[in-house]
Order: sequence, then C-alpha cells, then structure tokens
Amino acid sequence: MSKEPVNVNEFQDLARQALPKMYYDYYSGGAEDQHTLKENVEAFQRILFRPRVLVDVSRTNLSTNILGYSVPSPVMIAPTAMHKLAHYEGEVATARAAAACNTIMVYKRRDITAQLVLRAERSGYKAIVLTVDAPRLGRREHDIKNKMIAPQLKNFEGLISTKVTSDEGSNLQAFADGTFDASLSWKDIDWVKSITTLPIIIKGVLTREDAIKAMEVGVAGIVVSNHGARQLDYTPATISVLEEVVQAVKGRVPVFVDGGIRRGTDIFKALALGAQAVLIGRPVVYGLAAKGEYGVRRVIELLKDELELTMALSGCPRLKDITRNHIMTERDRPRCML
Repeated sequence: MSKEPVNVNEFQDLARQALPKMYYDYYSGGAEDQHTLKENVEAFQRILFRPRVLVDVSRTNLSTNILGYSVPSPVMIAPTAMHKLAHYEGEVATARAAAACNTIMVYKRRDITAQLVLRAERSGYKAIVLTVDAPRLGRREHDIKNKMIAPQLKNFEGLISTKVTSDEGSNLQAFADGTFDASLSWKDIDWVKSITTLPIIIKGVLTREDAIKAMEVGVAGIVVSNHGARQLDYTPATISVLEEVVQAVKGRVPVFVDGGIRRGTDIFKALALGAQAVLIGRPVVYGLAAKGEYGVRRVIELLKDELELTMALSGCPRLKDITRNHIMTERDRPRCML
C-alpha cells in the first residue's frame, strides 16, 4: 500500500505514476521553454518571512469574505479544464470535494457564450470568471509532440462540437484555432455584463496598466494569472507582479492570484502582498488523478493546514493580521543579502 502523501508535491509524483504520459504532460507542461512555469514556483521560494513572536496564537481563524460570501479559508479552485482526463468522475468529483470556480471560454459565436452564461446563472453560480489571456492557444510543445487529443467537452454538448482532426501536432491546437476569438477586447466586457447580472471577474491580468483598465470597465474582481505559464513564456511569475496590481487597484475590487502555489507558506506570502485569496489549479488535478475526490479534498486540507501553521508561527491568529511587513521580497533585502 502506498504511503499517504504529506504535501502537494507528493501528490504530483503519484499523478505522474497514475496518468498516461500524454495526459500528465498536458496538465504539467507549460509554453515553449517553460521558463515561466519554473519561475511561478521559484519566485515564491525567494520571498522570506519576518515572523512576530510572543503573540497569542492559541486560536487561529482562516475564514474570509469573497464577493459578499463567507468562506472558511482563502483557498479556491482555479478554473481548469478536462478533469476527466485525470479521473473518470472528472469535474463531478472535484465539485464534490470543494466549491469550484466557474469560467467561460469566449468563443467566436456569441450565442454559445450567452447560453453558457445563462446556464451558469440557472445553476446557482455566484460569479463569472472570464479568462482574458487566451486570444490564441500558447505553444505547448509537449502537447504537439504527444499529438494531444482533445475530448468532446460535456459542457458544450448540444452547443458546439469539439471534435476536430489534425494531421500535424496537437488536436487541442486545432480545436483552439477554430474556436478561440482573437478579436476579444475590452469592449466585450460590456457585452458580457449586458447578458448577466452576475459579477464579472477577469483572469489573466499581469500589469498595472491592465488593472487600471479593468477598473474602468467595471469588473468585480481581478485574478493575477499567467494561465499557469501555458500561454506566453517569459512573462513574470504571478507572485512577482501581484503587488503592482494590488497597488493599482487601491482596494476598489478584490485581487486574487494563481500560479505556482504548492505550499501554505505560498498562500501566506500572497496574502501578505495583498491578495484576498488564492486559486489553485494543478495541485487539484494532481490530487484528482492520484486519489479521486479524496485526493482533491486532501490537497485542499493540506494547504489549509500548512497556512494555519504558517500563520501561528508568524504571529498571525487571523488573516487580517497578515501584513506586508511579515515578508521580505528580493526588492526589500539589503544588497549585502543578495
């Protein structure tokens, strides 16, 4: 009997053993040289703690409020696709393990998007997460080499066919070429707002300039994201630009972050830099591939437990006690320490 994983990285090892190479590469791989893929993780490791001592941490509280809803912790599940490649129960198992976020992939046909938004409203979803960094699919060379096959997506049954054929490279690339809308622009946020009463959160912002523009079009929240390093390689790690976006927003809407989060210490660092919560993607899929619904639940529990311990050891009994002064980034360090 295999030993119980004690951290997220061990779930990744189990997922690698459980999945066919094509599917594991699809989930774990990034764009081109995969520089940003590595940097997403390593940038967290370069941030150090400045803990406080002699603080009463006999009771800790991880609860927070997101868009008016009370949640037990600042850990959410990122919009990720094709969970059935990881486990036969797919998104159903993930949804049972935790309240998953929903995302809309914008298509060239507006009627398809409108129907998906309406379906989300009727199903009781509380917000629409609009991914804005994928006018085209990034060059994912593992998928090209493996001739990655995109399955028929259940969410689009009766709306659009995702069955495509390609003689060269990734079947997924051929699907994206026929469905992604490269004309998507800021004016389309107004169109999405016109067809729903749900708050719109945009995912894929990396700069101060785009954060300000997002405020101008009236979004309800921003996710600092580089699409898990799967789109444009050599973009900065999300944790490296989080503070820039937070400072541009000036508290007007919540800012979230995803990318590279593998430890509760990473979550603490993101909160210290101004994120209201974090979104996790790959760790959830690794848990699902390794142990199904139970694996997803354990991944979330492990991250929450690690966060709680980090808070206690840093002298922060509540999330609101976590401040910018509890961490030291590379910019903060004296030159002699670099």
